[in-house]
Amino acid sequence: MSFLDQNTGLGYPLAAGMGLLLGSFLNVVILRLPKRLEWEWKRDSREVLGEPELYDPPPPGIVVERSHCPTCKHQLTWWENIPLLSWLALRGRCRYCRTPISIQYPLVELLTMVLVVASVWRFGFGWQGFGAILLSCFLVAMSGIDLRTQLLPDQLTLPLLWLGLVASIDGLYMPSKPAVVGAAVGYLSLWSVWWLFKQLTGKEGMGHGDFKLLAALGAWVGLRGIIPTILLSSLVGAIIGSIWLAMKGRDSATPIPFGPYLAAAGWIVFFWGGDLVDAYLRVSGLR
Repeated sequence: MSFLDQNTGLGYPLAAGMGLLLGSFLNVVILRLPKRLEWEWKRDSREVLGEPELYDPPPPGIVVERSHCPTCKHQLTWWENIPLLSWLALRGRCRYCRTPISIQYPLVELLTMVLVVASVWRFGFGWQGFGAILLSCFLVAMSGIDLRTQLLPDQLTLPLLWLGLVASIDGLYMPSKPAVVGAAVGYLSLWSVWWLFKQLTGKEGMGHGDFKLLAALGAWVGLRGIIPTILLSSLVGAIIGSIWLAMKGRDSATPIPFGPYLAAAGWIVFFWGGDLVDAYLRVSGLR
């Protein structure tokens, strides 16, 4: 790892290539994990209710099954699976049925590449950089799933929480106490808003996955990073959400996924939260 730190001309291209590969895998997670979870929930519900078994083959797994066109079901060859390049070479269409290929694929791959390169640029090629890459990948996957399904699976939020707490044992980014307190305050802050809103209106203003995501981010950014994360995500969410509702011609009662805004704000605070807080204190005259 120290060799790559000293030879960034080699390290950054390797990181970019790895980012594209990880982005390709994250596309699979975004598309397949919700379907697998839905299938498992239905199976478990039938078992709990004592209903008869139905012939319901499971959807494709995340790792084993090869990628295929969702329309014509043709399995993709190796050269049709090259991140970003294959989409460009095929001009965004399936080679067999000519169905347009979603722009999600290259966008997720490009975004992941940028985040991976930013991780090693900010933290180096050691354990800190590796942890930042893990955090970035989890946030990309959860944002994509939330945008598509308005779901933040426990299978992603809880491992991210535990990874942040484990990293704090050796003080990889911060000591254990700020990480644990940050996780607790992150969860309770949004849970309190949800509970109060439900008492006043009888409706649920957000999903429980948002609490868990902010708790996970709290384990990575600590107590000091919770307030900037909430403020930044709320500001960006209000602006972009209002624009989206206006473009779609929908009213304010339309549910909007909050996870991507939390993820983006948490990532920014994780990378530059200390600098942002210090700059705010200087500008406000508090320091």
